[in-house]
Amino acid sequence: MRIAVTGSIASDHLMTFEGRFSEQLIADQLEQVSLSFLVDELEVRRGGCAPNISFAMGVLGLRPYLVGAAGADFDEYRAWLERHGVDTSGVHISELRHTARFVCTTDKDHNQIASFYAGAMAEARNIELKPLSDAVGGYDLVLVSANDPGAMTRHSAECRDRGLPFAADPSQQLAFMDGPDVRELIEGATYLFTNEYEKALCEQKTGWSDEEILDRVQTRVTTLGAKGVRIDRRGEPPVSVGPAAVTEKVDPTGVGDAFRAGFLTGLHWGLSLELAAQVGNAVAVHCLEVNGPQEYDLTAASLLDKITESYGEESAREIKPHLS
Repeated sequence: MRIAVTGSIASDHLMTFEGRFSEQLIADQLEQVSLSFLVDELEVRRGGCAPNISFAMGVLGLRPYLVGAAGADFDEYRAWLERHGVDTSGVHISELRHTARFVCTTDKDHNQIASFYAGAMAEARNIELKPLSDAVGGYDLVLVSANDPGAMTRHSAECRDRGLPFAADPSQQLAFMDGPDVRELIEGATYLFTNEYEKALCEQKTGWSDEEILDRVQTRVTTLGAKGVRIDRRGEPPVSVGPAAVTEKVDPTGVGDAFRAGFLTGLHWGLSLELAAQVGNAVAVHCLEVNGPQEYDLTAASLLDKITESYGEESAREIKPHLS
């Protein structure tokens, strides 16, 4: 199964603040906020939604096709991804801009305040999928993850025009997209990924109810944080899967990306929606328990241990034959 993963390519500058943001904000002064936080740690990590997802897929044994835009400073990052099973031939290199940067501070309650410099990502809207797809013999699924909004709507429109199955994953970009663009993005998607807040925002921006969205997408996947994940399909009972066991919550950055990678990989293996969600949750916990979205060690043994601990030996037995 050839999966193209489109989306942002970025480096993450991750900082930790040992206090609470809520204790620094004064309710009646929010119109004139001027704050700085003394941070204790700084980690510079590889990131961006598309590489985060592609990295985990590659480690799980797939050969995902990364599609996005980066700067001339991408060479080291490219080598890292290729070593972990990612095909980077679909990355456009900008002649003018640096690779995008995500700068994020996380407080002791795991709340986050972040800024994002788009850089080369703005050129992703110029990428046409067909030549890239033709070069590798066609894509079986295109994941449209958070990216330049123009690129997101272009990719989903091209998938519809060419009859390519696609998954819509608007993530943080929902906040910056207007209603028509959100409708353009998700119409006809095979899968729609959101968290619980984004689910409500998606309905608000599109003006469509939950039922109306299910009329337009085949499968709606809603991650619920510590409550697990819910999967809805029109005319079918919902599938609810509890969270995977967590040893220590270290850094939530990239956890959603790790879930998507595990879930789609599970579907590629031919697993049921429930088992695929269990794989997604288990990969997500691997990410949650370390600093950085691509710094975790994911092995067949560690994944099976997490599945067994979280969902039992029967699930582990069904998943084990797919792991190398």
